[in-house]
Amino acid sequence: MADPAAILPAPESSVPGVGVGTWAWGNQFLWGYDPAQDETLAACFRRAVELGLTFFDTADSYGTGRYGGRSESLLGEFVEALPPARRQRLTVATKLAPFPWRLGRSGFDRAFEASRRRLRGHLDRVQLHWSTARYAPWQEGALLEGLADLVAEGRVGSLGVSNLGPRRLRRVHEQLAQRGLRLASLQVQLSLLAPEALADQGVAPVCRELGIELLAYSPLALGLLAQSPGEARAALPPGPRGLLFRRLRPRIQPLLQTMERIARVHDAPMAAVAINWCRAHGALPLVGMRRPDQAEAAAAAATWCLEEEERRDLDRVALRCEARMPANPFQSG
Repeated sequence: MADPAAILPAPESSVPGVGVGTWAWGNQFLWGYDPAQDETLAACFRRAVELGLTFFDTADSYGTGRYGGRSESLLGEFVEALPPARRQRLTVATKLAPFPWRLGRSGFDRAFEASRRRLRGHLDRVQLHWSTARYAPWQEGALLEGLADLVAEGRVGSLGVSNLGPRRLRRVHEQLAQRGLRLASLQVQLSLLAPEALADQGVAPVCRELGIELLAYSPLALGLLAQSPGEARAALPPGPRGLLFRRLRPRIQPLLQTMERIARVHDAPMAAVAINWCRAHGALPLVGMRRPDQAEAAAAAATWCLEEEERRDLDRVALRCEARMPANPFQSG
């Protein structure tokens, strides 16, 4: 993966808050999900809402094997249990996957209704999960028209996309604008180990120009950026994450050392530095959380911001870092 030539300065607009990612809810393969965790997940959700976190992101493809759709089902159950006043403050967004068998303008109709059922009707934004530009470019336009129909008909409040590059993003924005519809958000992988979106030819400048909200998934790089340099020999997580940690962790020590120095200044955990670096660049980080203490840590991160010099230091070390997170194979240009 090519490094960005430069990272653009942070925008002058207000710094975003923190969103909640629910990828791990139902995912056995990467996150070791077990239904016995559901009470803890419910407590995590309640704590996040109590602390003022209002944006929740899920997808119809979250949940592996027999737990397919579990993330949406759990989120819908948790939202339904809230008092109406708190429920109304939330934005619940899901992503629909453009699987090969979902074709044409009505290709997402059944998937959308299934997601809405699992979410108990609490669905504010629908998103295209990834671009089909690399393998079936003819599929994407019609599916987007179908999603736009949902917004135009008032069946969902807003429309977003995920894993689009700058050229594709402009094309989709124009496609929707021709119908008088606004593209609300773009979701891409963004972290100190995946800073490409912030390059002068990346998607972040396009989002600023066109007024599209930038959502950062994996802001902690699957947990790599939550560990201090002193934890370099700590036990590896099981499964594929462990393989990634083993390959990348020894190569990111200068980055972790810079993060640790900044964390000490703010009396904050390492994860808060990674979260605030995304916020400093105008992106809403979607922080994965499974326990109440993780919700507390994420909410606490939103109570302070990086100093400009701290942000610049992190930019410099991120560009020099020898390691990068694997790119999403469906990310378009």
